Amino acid sequence: MLNLDQHMDLKHLSRQGHSIRAIARMTGHSRNTVRKVLASKGAPVFKSRKRGSKLDPYKGYLKKRVEDCNLSGVRLLEEIRSMGYHGGSTILHDYLVRIRSGRPGPLTVRFETPPGEQSQCDWGYCGRYRDESGRLTSIYVFILILGFSRFMYVTFTTRMHLKALIECHQKAFDYCGGWTRSILYDNMKQVRIGPGILNPAFADFADHYGFTARTHRPYRPQTKGKVERMVYYVKDNFLNGRQFADLDDLNAQARVWLEQTANGRIHQTTGQRPRDLLKKENLIPSCSIAHYRWAEREPRVVTSEARVLYQRCHYSVPAIAVGQNVVVEAQGERIAIRMGDTIIAEHQRAERPGQSVVLDEHAREHWDLVMAEASRRPVASPTWSIGSAPSVQCRSLSVYEQIAP
Repeated sequence: MLNLDQHMDLKHLSRQGHSIRAIARMTGHSRNTVRKVLASKGAPVFKSRKRGSKLDPYKGYLKKRVEDCNLSGVRLLEEIRSMGYHGGSTILHDYLVRIRSGRPGPLTVRFETPPGEQSQCDWGYCGRYRDESGRLTSIYVFILILGFSRFMYVTFTTRMHLKALIECHQKAFDYCGGWTRSILYDNMKQVRIGPGILNPAFADFADHYGFTARTHRPYRPQTKGKVERMVYYVKDNFLNGRQFADLDDLNAQARVWLEQTANGRIHQTTGQRPRDLLKKENLIPSCSIAHYRWAEREPRVVTSEARVLYQRCHYSVPAIAVGQNVVVEAQGERIAIRMGDTIIAEHQRAERPGQSVVLDEHAREHWDLVMAEASRRPVASPTWSIGSAPSVQCRSLSVYEQIAP
């Protein structure tokens, strides 16, 4: 017998224009059942059971936990089983539907992938916490789930920029033992910068590991529904109501939860433990390719003093590069300046903002070039303007002789 939710779902699909045959295929009910429900008027009336259930002693506890933390049925089932509950999960979920407000979302079609073919990746915002200095800091969760086995990796960060995304991928590859031939993302700007255009820096990372980065169609998050559901699962089953000292403590607890719960449970869809199916994933092994070395890349123009400004510090380059377009590559404590395919200068990262890091040969070359240009400039001679001489009265010497005593 169909419950109220199933009855309403069939009505909803019919209003969307689906045929009886299509509704039967989508829901798994027979066409006669679908036809009977669509022909009925109004909602079905269900008679309440007069006998008690195994769930009765725990209903007060469940209601309070839902009101306080809104935990999922999976999490609540674990809690009441530790308290002595021996019943099934169906009666629990039916009870939770009655005490919760709202309705489940629309039906979607699940697509399964063969081993090693695809994984899905996403970020999730997890709220803010106070760090050691008392400042509120946002926390994000990175999730990667293998499509065939449902084996999952989770780590928490305070940043979502490209460098953090790549580092999270590398940790996930190490944890899973490899990666799939393609990874599906939403339209995050770290991966895709325009319609059909991947971020060049992320494309370089994907090319290094040999996987294809795919993004779902806009406004179609159901395309990567496996990881979308896992974002909610992590927040509810792991993060909700949890206490931690700092980010390292949170990630340490997440690792234990992954091993004991997320990857050790019987998955509802596959009917097997994700860690058991991982052996059949046929991943590209992580030991087959050298570790990707991340480098920040930023374009710059060389100043007239043969310097490049990067993060409020100046780095010297050969004088012949003055006015040229270059790219600064920062990797750890190493700063490399590249013009085209050639590295024209390498430096140790400056110790403090405002510092100038100048190599002696660059300074000498720049000085020699400045002096050579100065010697080639013609020296202008001073120009004197001499006016016409003033007229002077000429007298005969006999005049002076006459006035002499």
